[in-house]
Amino acid sequence: MSQRGDCISFHASACSRPPDPSRRIFMPANPPFDDTEDNSNAPGLVASARAGDNAEPFSVSEISAQLKRTVEDRFGFVRIRGELSGVKRAASGHLYASLKDDKARIDAVMWRGSVDRLAFQPEDGLEVVASGKLTTYPGRSNYQIVIERMEVAGEGALLALLEKTKQRLGAEGLFDAERKRRLPLLPRTIGVVTSPTGSVIRDILHRLADRFPSHVMVWPVIVQGKGSAEQVAAAVRGFGAIEPGGALARPDVLIVARGGGSIEDLWGFNEEVVARAIAESPIPVISAVGHETDTTLADFAADTRAPTPTAAAEMAVPVRADLAGWISELGQRQRAATGRTIDLGKERLAARAERLPDSESLLQPYAQRLDELAERLRRGLVDRARTGRERLAGLRLSPAVLEGHLRQARHALAAQRLAPQLVLGPLARRRESLAALARLAEQLHPDKPLARGYVRVMAGDGATLTSAAGARKADLLRLKFADGIVDAVPQGRSPPAAHRPKRAKPSAAGQEDLFG
Repeated sequence: MSQRGDCISFHASACSRPPDPSRRIFMPANPPFDDTEDNSNAPGLVASARAGDNAEPFSVSEISAQLKRTVEDRFGFVRIRGELSGVKRAASGHLYASLKDDKARIDAVMWRGSVDRLAFQPEDGLEVVASGKLTTYPGRSNYQIVIERMEVAGEGALLALLEKTKQRLGAEGLFDAERKRRLPLLPRTIGVVTSPTGSVIRDILHRLADRFPSHVMVWPVIVQGKGSAEQVAAAVRGFGAIEPGGALARPDVLIVARGGGSIEDLWGFNEEVVARAIAESPIPVISAVGHETDTTLADFAADTRAPTPTAAAEMAVPVRADLAGWISELGQRQRAATGRTIDLGKERLAARAERLPDSESLLQPYAQRLDELAERLRRGLVDRARTGRERLAGLRLSPAVLEGHLRQARHALAAQRLAPQLVLGPLARRRESLAALARLAEQLHPDKPLARGYVRVMAGDGATLTSAAGARKADLLRLKFADGIVDAVPQGRSPPAAHRPKRAKPSAAGQEDLFG
């Protein structure tokens, strides 16, 4: 390689012996030449040793290794402050990025073990302080820093990262007011996500016992340091995964709580994984992280923010005494409202009753009308009787008048012509109906089936028996056949005296009298 002015030349060839780092390979840009034609320093076609030069050329790998050792020995531990750029997480878990300022840039790599120990999520534009060692990467002939530890460069950078994450999650709608849910009035079970050893859980339990004793489930987590965000997110999702109505009671409301501290102490509640877990929780969440002046992403994602853990307990449940008083007041108001309704009804009924006329006033027109009709009826009957008497008196009954009426009646009767069909038609129809009834009576006659081998069973008085129970009660059974009647006695019963056979009277000599 040659440049204008001073020239630096590197000769690459296979070398069997290790190079001597004390030897320099820098050659003067304008070496002295002889005026003779046999100048040994003149460039030739084939590389060869020059006069006074006893340095063997390095290979590319050798010079790269020398540079790597030199850089690592000189910069075995450095701390660099710069802005992250081109952050990329490989599938292997390693992190690749660049650190830059307004004038320079250096590549950076962070191995998986160191990445897993990070307390924040690296992203472009974040100003950090990286600690590690410088090294070279021969494959690209560049140098880079291997980061072993990386921290945010001060609270200003941390707040900038927080604001950037807040804007990104807010653009997704995680903090929208429409997503906020109302807290239940009387939760049966309250879930608390906090440290089991701090004063926060004691304050919450004490406040709940004072206001409204409730069933409390505590999911213990670490609330600061590495892994705190993952544990808090897992606890929120764990409470939400409990099936309603199962053996384990599902909380009706969650309290995510932590005491006060610096922004670094509270950073676990600013992690994206915590904000997403709270926003996706099927259970309403109260965020009570830090003091009143502390604000985290968990507060924005939660349904309700409490300034302190104690205030979160106050928001979760009402005061039992106040609730009892409120219920009593509602009962009194209900009774008063019912009484007012009844009183108002009584007043309205009394007012309407006062406006109603009395019964005599209502019946007076009808009574007067009745009297008028009765008088008219009396007069009408009197007039009708008088008229009848007058007509009767005007009639003169004589034989001639009666004979005249009789003649008129005979003429009217003779004028009536009765056709025979008017009489014979109904008579024939009635005759057919009577014949049909006679045939039906013949078919239904109880003695009709006797000719086919049936027997009609009758009691002694001639009544037909239709059941075995009735036959057992009878003293005498009469079996009517088609050709006659046979008397029979039910089994176990004796015949009546009138139907018993007569015995012959014995003679004086002890013999029977054949003549009765």
